[in-house]
Amino acid sequence: MSSPFLLSSRIDAYLAALTARQYSPATVSTYAVDLAHLQERVGDVDPAGLASHDIRRALSGLHARGQQPKTLARTLSAWRSFYNYLARLGLVTANPCLGLRAPRGARRLPNALSVDDMAQLLRGPQDDPWSLRDLAMFELMYSSGLRRAELIGLNVGAVDMEAGEVTVIGKGRKTRIVPVGRQALAAVRAWQDARAALAGDTPALFLGARGGRIGATAVRLALNKLAVRQGVSAHVHPHALRHSFASHLLQSSGDLRAVQELLGHASLSSTQVYTHLDFQHLAQVYDQAHPRAKKK
Repeated sequence: MSSPFLLSSRIDAYLAALTARQYSPATVSTYAVDLAHLQERVGDVDPAGLASHDIRRALSGLHARGQQPKTLARTLSAWRSFYNYLARLGLVTANPCLGLRAPRGARRLPNALSVDDMAQLLRGPQDDPWSLRDLAMFELMYSSGLRRAELIGLNVGAVDMEAGEVTVIGKGRKTRIVPVGRQALAAVRAWQDARAALAGDTPALFLGARGGRIGATAVRLALNKLAVRQGVSAHVHPHALRHSFASHLLQSSGDLRAVQELLGHASLSSTQVYTHLDFQHLAQVYDQAHPRAKKK
């Protein structure tokens, strides 16, 4: 029987506490993997005896083994949360993970579709209730820059047809109001007419095949099916519609602050990634139009 003071016992108690607080099994499993990495790097020691340099060395070892920066950041976050738990119980006097940062990876540009690809995608069929639903969903995502979870969370009445606005509950349960374009309003109106014959007691605006609120996987599969049917060769996924909204709006307006507000970004730095896309567009225009830019 292992000592209750050793890392393995403390980890078991922490994972049990997460389960008792009704964390999802997937989340608990991820924490278990991340904390197993810690034990693997430092041994089954008393966690109270570990210092910042021990945590830094453990993280460096995982990095040297090929773990990606995004994974390392998640792992360090799990270790930090574990030590916060120990500190609340008075089992450690300090959190050795505080002040440490995981290595940064190269920031990937968002995958935005071209204006032509978006037009082709949204010329989809409208010959049955489910195709009306799909067109309404994707018109709305592109028109208003909605995240998939925000779209799924919409209830009937969230789209104000008269004002041309949608009320969205975003990350951190923050509410924002975003304009909705004319074509998206028409698509939502057509879907609502069809929805009336399908809906049960659910307040959800967008329904799944069983009559309840549509799920995340169903949204992704519907978009993939539409892209194939419309012959869109670009990589299409739900978040690409939000990226396309931001990129196209920034190209037309140049107003970064406005795009930030519409996206619901807490920090301007999250929105600034779209300036790189905008520059790529401008550079392409330059290469095609400037007489000194053209290759002979």
